[in-house]
Amino acid sequence: MHKSGFVNIVGKPNVGKSTLMNSLMGEKLSIVTSKAQTTRHRIFGIWNDENHQIVFSDTPGIIQKPAYELQSKMNDLIKDSLDDADIVLFLTELGDEKNPSEYLINKLKNAKVPVIVILNKIDQAKEAHAVTQSVEFWHEQLPKAEILPVSALHQLNTELILPKIKDLLSEGAPYYDKEQFTDKSERFFVNETVREKILLNYQKEIPYSVEVVTESFKEEGNLIHIESVIYVERDTQKGIIIGHKGKKLQKVGTEARLDLEKFFGKKIYLSLFVKVKKDWRSNERDLKNFGYSG
Repeated sequence: MHKSGFVNIVGKPNVGKSTLMNSLMGEKLSIVTSKAQTTRHRIFGIWNDENHQIVFSDTPGIIQKPAYELQSKMNDLIKDSLDDADIVLFLTELGDEKNPSEYLINKLKNAKVPVIVILNKIDQAKEAHAVTQSVEFWHEQLPKAEILPVSALHQLNTELILPKIKDLLSEGAPYYDKEQFTDKSERFFVNETVREKILLNYQKEIPYSVEVVTESFKEEGNLIHIESVIYVERDTQKGIIIGHKGKKLQKVGTEARLDLEKFFGKKIYLSLFVKVKKDWRSNERDLKNFGYSG
C-alpha cells in the first residue's frame, strides 16, 4: 500500500517554517534568515520512501496588514495552502500565545483535514513550565489538533513529526516522480540564494525592495555559468546594493556562489547585475512577470 498527500506548513512570519521544512527534507530548499517575510513563494519539498510520498509546502508568513500588492499575493498563497492541504502543520513558537494569529486559528478550527500544531523554539524556554503553559493554550484553541513541542533549528523532537504524518496520510499514488525532491527549477534556487545573501548583508527596506531573476543558466561539464539580475525599486537602492567600488555586490556574489556550489555539486561562475524597476512591488504586471500571480 502506497500513501501520499500534501502537508502544508503555515504560521506567522519568522516562527521557523523554512527551517522546519529544510530539517524534514534533509536539504536546504527554503532560504532562512532572522528577518520576517524571508519566504515569498510557496515551495514544495517532496519527501519519498518506498511506501510514502509527502509533498511539504513551505509558505510565507501571514501578513496582518499588507502594504504592497506583493504582500497581498503572499497572503493569497497562504489561503490556497489552507484550502488544498491533506494535512496542516501549524507552526507556532514559544510565547506566540501572547499574540496569536486570529485568522489562522479561526481557519484551523474549521479545518476538515488533520492539524498538527508544531510548537517550535522550545530550546528558548527560560522557565520549566513555559512549554507546558503554551501546550495548554494551544489545546484550548485547537482541541482536535495534536501538539508536538520541538526545536527545528536544533532538531529536537523533530524525528516525531514524520511518523505522525505517515499515520495520517491516505492511500494514494505518488503525485511526482519518486526521484524528484522539489517542484522548483534550478534558476529559482539561484534567485533565492542571491536574495538570501541580500537579506543577510543589507538593512532596513533594501532587502524587501529586491527581486532576483536568473537570465542565463548554462552547464558545461563540471562548470555552471549563471547570469542573474538584481532588481530594485529606486536608483538610490541600486547604489547601495553595489556599494563603494562594487565591494558589497562582490560580497553577495561570493557568498551566493559558495552556497550554490554546495547545492549543485559543481563549480559556479556567477555574474550579478543590478537594474531599477520602479515600484515593482505594487505593479501587477511586474509581479506576474516575477511569478507572483497565477
